[in-house]
Amino acid sequence: MSKKVLITGANGYIGRHVVQAALNKGLTVLAADLKFDEIDDRVIQVTHPIFSNDAQLFEKLGSPDIIVHLAWRDGFIHNSSIHIEDLPQHYQFLQKMVDSGVKQIAVMGTMHEIGYYEGAINAQTPTNPESLYGISKNALRDVLFNITKNTETVVQWLRAFYIVGDDARGSSIFAKIVQAEHEGKEVFPFTTGKNKFDFINIDCLVKQIVTTITQTEFSGIINVASGVPETLANQVESFIKDNGFKIKLDYGAFPDRPYDSPETWADVTIISNIMEKYDK
Repeated sequence: MSKKVLITGANGYIGRHVVQAALNKGLTVLAADLKFDEIDDRVIQVTHPIFSNDAQLFEKLGSPDIIVHLAWRDGFIHNSSIHIEDLPQHYQFLQKMVDSGVKQIAVMGTMHEIGYYEGAINAQTPTNPESLYGISKNALRDVLFNITKNTETVVQWLRAFYIVGDDARGSSIFAKIVQAEHEGKEVFPFTTGKNKFDFINIDCLVKQIVTTITQTEFSGIINVASGVPETLANQVESFIKDNGFKIKLDYGAFPDRPYDSPETWADVTIISNIMEKYDK
């Protein structure tokens, strides 16, 4: 019998891709979200609220072997108060799952936990988040590792960087460019574009996520990323060219965000080892 994996936020930008990849990997997928219109119909739909106070929550969510916790609101609005307001619910959900004896938990993290930093980011890089989004994810990570001490639950904190692909469905700068192009706009207000970030296509990201959860040898903080720094300008210009768009970037219309580093990327040693050993 295949392992059962509960994917929260299954109908989201990343979630729907993780669902499909997990199904294709032979896992039994329990999909939890508020709606299911974008989800592969091979899943088992879980309609019971993950943030409920139900004493039998684990059982009502299908008693999964693995939990992939992707659910998160306002992920593209970095200083939304929602991040702080929702944090207790995320903690309570994960605490209930640990208390119920779940074998493995993987949670989506973010490079925004780190804050301003130049160079390669690894599991030991100090964190000093400068947005409510980063602060909340950073706190949840600390809480998760704390509540799983002296338990048998395997924890994998999936620290993502900048994601590209399936852009019409997301809320990133790429999605906004798609929208502006479709609206017939000639220019798109932009920053200097000089900052270098770690970009990864969503298909590659999802492959890394699903491969990671199918093993337990590697745990802790795991960067899911490309490991290659590239300027935002080059990435966006290539996106415009590859899609045959006519829109032009208006450089300098917006200031660079003060908490964005001039050049930062992921140390991908761990994920490279996972992919080499388990991506079969």
